[in-house]
Amino acid sequence: MKKEDFNDGLLGFLDASPTPFHATQNMVGMFKNAGFKELNEVQKWELKAGEKYFVTRNDSSIIAFTYPKNKNYLMVGSHTDSPNLKLKPNPIIKEHGVVKFGVESYGGLLLNPWFDRDLSLAGRINYLNHQGELESKLINVKKKIAIIPSLAIHLDDKANKDKTVNKQTDLCPILSTNDDFEFDMFLRWQLESVGVQNIKEIYASELSFYDTQNASYVGLHDDFIASSRLDNLLSCYVGMLSICSIDNDKPMLFIASDHEEVGSASTSGAAGTFLENTLRRMFPDYEAYVKMTRSSLMISADNAHAIHPNFSTKHDSNHAPHINKGVVIKVNANQRYASNTETMAQFMKIAQEVGEPIQQFVTRSDMGCGSTIGPITATKIGINILDVGLPTYAMHSIRELAGKDDAYSLYMILLGFKN
Repeated sequence: MKKEDFNDGLLGFLDASPTPFHATQNMVGMFKNAGFKELNEVQKWELKAGEKYFVTRNDSSIIAFTYPKNKNYLMVGSHTDSPNLKLKPNPIIKEHGVVKFGVESYGGLLLNPWFDRDLSLAGRINYLNHQGELESKLINVKKKIAIIPSLAIHLDDKANKDKTVNKQTDLCPILSTNDDFEFDMFLRWQLESVGVQNIKEIYASELSFYDTQNASYVGLHDDFIASSRLDNLLSCYVGMLSICSIDNDKPMLFIASDHEEVGSASTSGAAGTFLENTLRRMFPDYEAYVKMTRSSLMISADNAHAIHPNFSTKHDSNHAPHINKGVVIKVNANQRYASNTETMAQFMKIAQEVGEPIQQFVTRSDMGCGSTIGPITATKIGINILDVGLPTYAMHSIRELAGKDDAYSLYMILLGFKN
């Protein structure tokens, strides 16, 4: 696949995936088109050598794997969730001549960029049909239905000096001046707009606001890709295309987990049982399971902080990655990243063989360090891990910035593994 085609597909995937539910749904479609067979966790599995499969959990996490005779696996781990504003269960606030929605901040959200953006809403609705059965449906309003207006500088003379944001009172998106608005009717209308008519009662919804501005190339020579949710749909896209691009006889597994941004502690998060359950069903013999985990490698692929040209002192100058200069190996002495010299050497050898550049990131010793699914997976599964990232500006903003070359570079390295 050419880099231009790769990146054009990436932009489409970003725009079509406003929530983890939609990202997972889009990956399901990709895997089906690539000949993967769908598995159901509550049914018995009859796996056949030479086939390839996928399975989902909570509609927001997905695992895809080949099933060859060779069991020395390359695994790629990523996450489907991104920081956002989630709707509260009873969100309607009617005051001061407008209708507002109450929201919660999900994950380590950079708050200020959410002001003055055209917002829409997407997610999952669970309801009871007229036959007494529980069903769910994904919705994506798409229309620009809300905005969080800034306070005018005339009313806040410290706005450019000392701007703080109160998550409870300052971030409520406004929707309308019509106080006849009812939330239940809004949800019913959204379900009906996607063809659902059999609705007796709506029980629950999990909806998130997102920026309606499409992903795009930016820069004099289209140097950058700008979009919401680059952290971590970039890695989801790379992992998905990688496993779809290999032969069935190459052992590879791809997992995209939900809830990484809030600690991964859920049934569909990396701290849950999804991966372990899947691997144990792939290898029901315990000896074979342990042998596979100890002879395999997982690449935990997330984003990495590129050195910001206006804030260069926030980086260790010897470990300051640049955008469009290659995949970043992430190292931390306190195991916030799970890379070690063995896994680093494996990855660097492949990168050298395929002619792709490598960078390294270590946070400043006087600053805190985030973490990834890498240490969690290493602890639960006992597999050797390498933490890598794609260089990014403005991580956790409503609009992040990455390079046009780096995701494709990781894709080429993954294809270079011979197992």
